[in-house]
Amino acid sequence: MTRRSLVAKTYKLYLGGAFVRSESGRSDPTTDHAGAHVANVPRSSRKDVRDAVKAARAAQGGWAKRTAYNRGQILYRFAEALESRSEELARAAVAQQDAALPAARAELGAAVDLLVHYAGWTDKFQAVMGGINPVAAPYLSFSTAEPTGVVAVLAPDEPDVLGLIREVAPALAAGNTVVAIVSRRWPLRALDLGEVAGVSDVPGGVLNLLCGRLDELLTPLCGHRDVNAIVDATGERSKVVDELAAETVKRVSRPAPDGDTLARIEALTELKTAWHPVGS
Repeated sequence: MTRRSLVAKTYKLYLGGAFVRSESGRSDPTTDHAGAHVANVPRSSRKDVRDAVKAARAAQGGWAKRTAYNRGQILYRFAEALESRSEELARAAVAQQDAALPAARAELGAAVDLLVHYAGWTDKFQAVMGGINPVAAPYLSFSTAEPTGVVAVLAPDEPDVLGLIREVAPALAAGNTVVAIVSRRWPLRALDLGEVAGVSDVPGGVLNLLCGRLDELLTPLCGHRDVNAIVDATGERSKVVDELAAETVKRVSRPAPDGDTLARIEALTELKTAWHPVGS
């Protein structure tokens, strides 16, 4: 019997709900912990960034208009899909990163738990952050939290999966759409999350995943005028990020890994206050 050749996986970007090659046609090699070649990953270009932001903007209105309960259902389904692939992704961490299997399983378990956690917050943070405001006049004043819009996420290099989920989940729970640059050192498992999102009812354009070189992608993403907020979890080039954000008047969030849940959501929302006359 003829022995079959291995069909190597072709990694792609996840943009607008589709798996696409980089517009540039370029790729970068990815190595394992020992320096051995594992795969080639697409090297995102400025055009890929623009396409991702365009897809995120187009999807943002529909995602924000969904009921909080429905967004929670979708994030829970995302968690279910990640759970179903957690053993595969844990063993990939062992092969690629020389991680201990128990630690890799714990990381994936924590990522699943985070998604479930934020799924539960989708219909609760409004009650905590908003409310009726006391006024000394015949008016009813109330505040509600609205999503900021399109959020750029600069994911940390490590942990690659948990680090990405930790920054993406609160943005999605609040009704934002996301364009994320995944781990530069370990991009393979992070790109696999696009496949997880693709089978978990996450609407196209709500989550977009790019990979590539930060020095090439930072300016077109963080300086894009259709990006409303930046979550910077890299610990790199903070001055550049702040300058780009200031030029285009967008907020920057740098939450601690163990940061408070509500604070992470609050950083990516805007409070809208409305007044209404009362009385006869």
